[in-house]
Amino acid sequence: MTMAQKSTFGRDPDRLKRLLAVGLAEDDAKKESAETASFQQLMEKPGGQIGHYKLLSVLGEGGMGIVYLAEQKHPIRRQVALKVIKPGMDSKRVLARFEAERQALALLDHANIAHVYDAGTTKAGRPYFVMEHVKGQPITKHCDHYKLTIEERLRLFLQVCEAVQYAHQKGIIHRDIKPSNIQVAIHGEKAVSKIIDFGVAKALSQLLTERTLVTEQGQMVGTPEYMSPEQAEMTNQDIDTRTDIYSLGVVLYELLAGGLPFDPEDFRSGGIDHIRKVICEQDPQTPSTRLAQLQVSRNSEIKNLKSKIKNDLDWITIKAMDKDRMRRYQTAHALAEDIERHLNHEPVLARRPGPIYRMRKFLRRHRTAALACLVAMILIAAMVGISVMYVQGLRRSSALRAIEHRNVLTSAMELRSKGQFQDALDKIENILSSKHVGPEAHLLHARLILELEGPTEAVKELQLLLTAPDEVACQAHFLLARIYLENAPGDPQTSEEYSRKAKEHQQQGEKLFSESAEACFNRSMMA
Repeated sequence: MTMAQKSTFGRDPDRLKRLLAVGLAEDDAKKESAETASFQQLMEKPGGQIGHYKLLSVLGEGGMGIVYLAEQKHPIRRQVALKVIKPGMDSKRVLARFEAERQALALLDHANIAHVYDAGTTKAGRPYFVMEHVKGQPITKHCDHYKLTIEERLRLFLQVCEAVQYAHQKGIIHRDIKPSNIQVAIHGEKAVSKIIDFGVAKALSQLLTERTLVTEQGQMVGTPEYMSPEQAEMTNQDIDTRTDIYSLGVVLYELLAGGLPFDPEDFRSGGIDHIRKVICEQDPQTPSTRLAQLQVSRNSEIKNLKSKIKNDLDWITIKAMDKDRMRRYQTAHALAEDIERHLNHEPVLARRPGPIYRMRKFLRRHRTAALACLVAMILIAAMVGISVMYVQGLRRSSALRAIEHRNVLTSAMELRSKGQFQDALDKIENILSSKHVGPEAHLLHARLILELEGPTEAVKELQLLLTAPDEVACQAHFLLARIYLENAPGDPQTSEEYSRKAKEHQQQGEKLFSESAEACFNRSMMA
């Protein structure tokens, strides 16, 4: 270094630091380049050989392994998928996960899970295993490519649920269920889904390897977009089969809505803490709502699709993705059963979350703000105690009970109109003594008794309603008239008596007649 240069650096010491930093960076880059070149030399190339298998091409590459399309010639000639650990990735943790995947797949023998054929180590000592080569595409791409209907997508998804249920029964959690790990192949005229890549599987009832005793605490394992809240917390000490149920819910969401529950760009924009907060705290839109915001490939119009997804499929998906795993489906089989109920037009178990549940989740997400609001509310309550007591009094008032009883009666009427007589009967039993809807409830009760038990018991209750308010008494008279007309015996004398009673009740009903729809209907039936 010349005197002039020394003088320059003396005046500008930061420049010397910058030059030294650049030099160090160049050295690091050279080292990294040399290491990469070394790894490239160690990696097998298409045309090479691993064991008895000739490598044909690279199918894919993950964080710890490379999957090749390979050819087996003996004892069976076939193409297989061969997965081998990457050079330089043979740390204890990665080897443990790789060996766990190999043994997990060896435990599983199901038509919808890729089979394991063989396992071993390369000449360099890196482990590999050989499994069934699934000639297909991810389930979402398959459904969009063939423009499958909602029903066809659900039937294909049921295969996935069966496979996951089987794995869970064997004590294996997948922990990374996503479309790319669910390949769909065409066998003849039938589409068959296959679950692949148990690379982050975890044993429940048995240790897959001794190395799995080492925890992975502090590391996010899996794909964030499909990861359950308990998995995102990264403790990994309390993960059970319900984490796969959540991931199945996300896959179902994507199959129905044509996109993920959360916007991918925003989801990944804020780092791991932002991702964890979204997964654990942010509630997704329903699939039918999300559908309207996305461009999808379907064999139907958007409006028709939304009507098919709304309600049942919305709440089945949201239940599977519930943040609280106690509220999710507890097994993959239970999820499949609810989908089957929907396909068979039967009532499903999933329901819209109630206001109390939504309030509890809101308070849980905003604990600090909720505490501050609580303190403020206590102070306000101290100053306006009389107002609070007045509000509480209103809540206990007769008017609110009347609304509640009216809602129960309306619900029972709807059940009766659908032909669900026993359910309607069970619903109104608790309001028969209500002073708000008692006569109307007894009238509906008599109608249901007529449907379920016959006219004899119904007549007894209708007789008691003849002194009720005019609207109820009018309908009771008309119903009694109909019963006597429709149930007259063959005996002439008794038939004449029934006819006389029918006429009397009809006349009384006409005197009390109102313009209500029910009264008009009963009078028209008499006519």
